[in-house]
Amino acid sequence: MIGLVSVTRAGHAAAERLERAWPGARRYHGPAAEALPRAFKECDAVVSFLAVGATVRLIAPLLAGKHDDPAVVCVDEALRYAVPVLGAHQRGGNDLARRVAATLGAEAVVTTASDAAGSAGLDEFGADLGFTIEPGSDLAAVGSAILSGDRVTLSTDAEWPLPPLPPNVVRTGRPEPGVPAVVVTDQKIDRTERAVVYRPPSLRVGVGASKGAAADEIGQLIDDTLRELGVSPRSVRHLGTADLKADEPGLLAAAAGRGWPVVTFPGSRLAAVPVPNPSEVVRRAAGTPSVAEAAALIEPGSVLLAAKRASAHATVAVSRVRPRGRLAVIGIGPGARDLMTPRAVAELRRAAVVAGLDAYLEQVAGLLRPGTTVLASGLGAEQQRAAEAVAQARAGRAVALIGSGDAGVYAMGSPALELAGDEIDVTVVPGVTAALASAAVLGAPLGHDHVMISLSDLHTAWPVIERRVTAAAQGDLVTCFYNPASRKRDWQLRRALELLAAHRPPGTPVGWVRDASRPGQSASLSTLAEFDPAVADMHTLVVVGSSRTRVRAGRMVTPRDYTWAG
Repeated sequence: MIGLVSVTRAGHAAAERLERAWPGARRYHGPAAEALPRAFKECDAVVSFLAVGATVRLIAPLLAGKHDDPAVVCVDEALRYAVPVLGAHQRGGNDLARRVAATLGAEAVVTTASDAAGSAGLDEFGADLGFTIEPGSDLAAVGSAILSGDRVTLSTDAEWPLPPLPPNVVRTGRPEPGVPAVVVTDQKIDRTERAVVYRPPSLRVGVGASKGAAADEIGQLIDDTLRELGVSPRSVRHLGTADLKADEPGLLAAAAGRGWPVVTFPGSRLAAVPVPNPSEVVRRAAGTPSVAEAAALIEPGSVLLAAKRASAHATVAVSRVRPRGRLAVIGIGPGARDLMTPRAVAELRRAAVVAGLDAYLEQVAGLLRPGTTVLASGLGAEQQRAAEAVAQARAGRAVALIGSGDAGVYAMGSPALELAGDEIDVTVVPGVTAALASAAVLGAPLGHDHVMISLSDLHTAWPVIERRVTAAAQGDLVTCFYNPASRKRDWQLRRALELLAAHRPPGTPVGWVRDASRPGQSASLSTLAEFDPAVADMHTLVVVGSSRTRVRAGRMVTPRDYTWAG
């Protein structure tokens, strides 16, 4: 819950705006000396419409620690600035300040050093992957070394899709003596001096238990197994078992005592998992030849670290899962920075590897974090670009593959997803297309049914394109032509217009836009009879109206033709 504390008329009005905009936000009424401490104790985050000094004086006696205190963001009386003063990384204060700023039209004032330097903060590094920080880790010393440009080592047990770190953070097989270190491991490690140790959620514990098995017995068997393996309990993602044991008190208590969730699986699903030690006795009792080993190995690519071990009333097995790489296919919009979506920006900054056409990479260069690997290629290398991005993700990295407009519209989404299997995580980030950007320049030409057709016959045979244009003409659809012409293709647009003209009046509006939303943007309106195809090139989008499209006050408009109820 987010608490909202205000004392002035302007503060009350702003708090009401946030309360309306944010489900779960709650206003705290009364004097600030009473309302702010109550919100601090009851909420996960607090937005204080008080001066920073006043807020700090009121919350200072309540501070417990960075892992326990809520995020606190202060907003000034004029609603110009949103300033995170507590829990910037660990509790999401920086993100909350940006959210406040976006809602109120203010500016987020982020002062944490890593954000100022453009790199990921160590206290949130890998948080989206489920990493936890080993107690005693020296965040201050390692963070200072990174920001100072000193040599810092990064060592990992496996290739996790990590966010980028600055170039002075060097990958090594293991930490170097005396050198600040970032370590990602599920193995027991003694060193925490000048090191930050992250525990990835790489381990799965499978458990079978007899009815009434005691929590102490189950827990002791698990603890002994992990100790013998030399791995950290902090890296256990969950305890897995059969659906039949979903309500087993001892098993639930053992998991709860270690802070692990319990995940259950149907016997039929467990039975389909190959295991080294199947049991007919278990099959007769549980409908599967294995519970512990099968529950541990149920995720594809898992490796068994400890085969089934048994006590009097329980069995335990432990596996390690293979990290999954991630691929974000991102549409960066038509060109203008303010038409790029916030989600696209966030994914670009999350990626350690960014691949794309060289011209598009130049557009986003200022958004990438220090240490990001950039894979640039030229026109015509779409298939190779997609293959390289997928290969990087298969190797376990966090990859972004960018294209202009929307990733799925004549862009990189199709070639990438044709290659990507279920062994990697994929997210597709939509973007503002060239058609939408051009339509906005022209007016509202897409107000009714419309179609988009590429006139490039490099990958689609011209007879196929002709059939599609003819169908659009016969259907009286507004038609957007992508790739209308190039130096080597100068007749296709003229032919397409002839096909449309056979079904539309000569006065049908035609609009064209070159470099929509980019520097040098140009546009004009004409008619089907008078439009000159020679004005078009690969940077141009041509929009041909339907028989209902009109020009009103210099703007191209296709009516919706709805009958509105009065």
